[in-house]
Amino acid sequence: MTEEALRLILDRNATVTEHFLRGIYSEDPDLKALLEAEQYSLFAGGKRIRPTLVLEFCRMVGGNETAAIPFAGAVEMIHTYSLIHDDLPCMDNDDLRRGKPTNHKVFGEAVALLAGDALLTGAFEVAATNTAVTPEIAAMATAYLAANAGRYGMIGGQVMDIEGEHRKLSPEELLKLHSLKTGALINASCVLGALAAGISPGDAAMEKVILYAEKIGLAFQIVDDILDQTGNEQSLGKKTGGDLEHEKNTFLSFYSVEEAQFYADRLTAEAVDAIRFFENNEILIALAKWLATRKK
Repeated sequence: MTEEALRLILDRNATVTEHFLRGIYSEDPDLKALLEAEQYSLFAGGKRIRPTLVLEFCRMVGGNETAAIPFAGAVEMIHTYSLIHDDLPCMDNDDLRRGKPTNHKVFGEAVALLAGDALLTGAFEVAATNTAVTPEIAAMATAYLAANAGRYGMIGGQVMDIEGEHRKLSPEELLKLHSLKTGALINASCVLGALAAGISPGDAAMEKVILYAEKIGLAFQIVDDILDQTGNEQSLGKKTGGDLEHEKNTFLSFYSVEEAQFYADRLTAEAVDAIRFFENNEILIALAKWLATRKK
């Protein structure tokens, strides 16, 4: 699959997801500031990798896209909330996100904080009320999403990241940090797509889904670390060099750029191997390879 063909698929999945997300909002003049702040970040663009993982895993294992779209929307809401909070002065204190002023720069810290909270709680509502799947699958997916977004998932990884500033982490600690901070939501995206298609948690197929997710989650973070050092602000749409500025532990704390890229390539090959036995795996294989070589 060519990169151009993959980009068309990413664009289509982004459009489908955004159409769904716009449909969850209704006007309320008393909540104007909150709703504007949520939508400012939610519809600011981005690659929509996580919704694509939900939708493409559902398609690959023979599911109906309609069943996966609410889960794709829920995952993107949680991802957006995490970006809003990540940019706050108490966290990374960033001024730019996706080429635009960060949420708190536009709406103030208090509204930005609450907009993130609203996206997080709203995501669970969206996932739990997915009527295109059985109530049992909706409940299972919501619980899985909550677990991966919470204390033993993304938030736990974020705290490890904060506590690791000004301290040298071991390689094992760094792997755990990124498997939680970045990998947990990627894991949830892949699993929710499979759940939407009716794959049960204990199935051998689900084990392959999780293995793919774990490998691309780490590869994704490695490339992020590389781009923070070698990329430029204009192409990335955000400030670069923040990892060094905040004295964060990254894969480049242990590897050269070349060694880190080799590591990402090896993880990608393992991810591809994990899903080779699935039919219609071309898109997810192409996505894994593109994520490991992207320049923004």
